[in-house]
Amino acid sequence: MTHDTDRDSLALARETWRTVEPYHGAVYFSPEAAAQYAELGVDARTGYFASRSAALGAVSADVVIATFYNFNPQLVRRAIPSAWDVAAPQRFAAARLTGIDATLRRILGAEIVSSPEMVRAAELARTAAEVMVSHPQGRPLFAAHAALPWPSEPHLVLWHAQTLLREFRGDGHVAALLTAGLSGIEALVTHAAAGDVDAGVLRDSRAWTAQQWGEAVQNLRERGWLDDGPHLALSEDGARRRAEIEHTTDRLAALPYLTLGPTACAELCSLVRPFSLALAKELLPWAVGRLSVESP
Repeated sequence: MTHDTDRDSLALARETWRTVEPYHGAVYFSPEAAAQYAELGVDARTGYFASRSAALGAVSADVVIATFYNFNPQLVRRAIPSAWDVAAPQRFAAARLTGIDATLRRILGAEIVSSPEMVRAAELARTAAEVMVSHPQGRPLFAAHAALPWPSEPHLVLWHAQTLLREFRGDGHVAALLTAGLSGIEALVTHAAAGDVDAGVLRDSRAWTAQQWGEAVQNLRERGWLDDGPHLALSEDGARRRAEIEHTTDRLAALPYLTLGPTACAELCSLVRPFSLALAKELLPWAVGRLSVESP
């Protein structure tokens, strides 16, 4: 494989993941999922930690802190393990699936949910996801979710497949961040400095204090990741190192898409893009711009 081919293949894999990701990510902003967690007796944030980690079993807070990586540990400890006193992990996993089922049916509509396009998209995504089932080493969140039973309905098969692909990529991303010497909060700071997401959104959604954020910024400036100017920005060396992290993440996540092949990846993107756009417009408006192109 030539360098250009490798670069093009990784770009295709990344674009396929990015196009389908809102189909999974909708669950984190789903009012129906939040309502399901409320029925179990917890708030939406506790429901997030419990439902996403439920595949691991009734684990400790430290396991969730380790695998989720960039949340303030105090925030996790407020949710885990007390969530398991409210309901068993299996009930949280079921609540999440019920919630996203309702969200997909409401936003996409019954005709799309049962369409041939949905059936085909589910088939392609499942094929990609199942490539890695025999390769779980070093991928704890992926391995846990891969052990869950597959749903029967195509729109949920597509969602579960993207869940596996998302957690597979996320496990690799954590490995790349660790290799680069970044803590969870430092990873968020570099993400914000790259200009992709507002710093306040990243800081507040992960419950880091302004003081903790400031200390991380200062530490990264001293280590050469950030410019010394008044605005949060990567230095030239920091931009290079951040690009290396993203490249490593892409490389570690590419095999399912490389196995699927460029024609099938393009077909999957074409099929799912309208679904992802519909979900993003209502629940993830910041992701719409990434999905407005005609082809990957």
